[in-house]
Amino acid sequence: MPADRLTSALLVGVLVRRAAAAGGFATVLVKGDATSGVILIQALEKGQENGLFERVPDYAGGYRFAACGPAPDKGREALAQYIERRRRSDPDLWIIELDIADAERFAAETICS
Repeated sequence: MPADRLTSALLVGVLVRRAAAAGGFATVLVKGDATSGVILIQALEKGQENGLFERVPDYAGGYRFAACGPAPDKGREALAQYIERRRRSDPDLWIIELDIADAERFAAETICS
């Protein structure tokens, strides 16, 4: 692994601590592979679902968040089914619930730079 690549566990820890410091809330719903597990963010704002986002590589050599899964208006059942399918195909997956203003932007600024 290249020296400049941070582990998933470290990135998740930073996100959880930074969210708390900013007055938000982040919790690990599913703990994945500590070294290289894919990170999904279940974005909320004041308890309202804003979507599910996956940390993916970009063309500039960094990372960004891409929307994935069902739209928030499809309901909790659709989200639960999507997460179940993803976990079956990728047991190393991390799922983080992040409840803070503009959660996608906050997560990107924290763990994608």
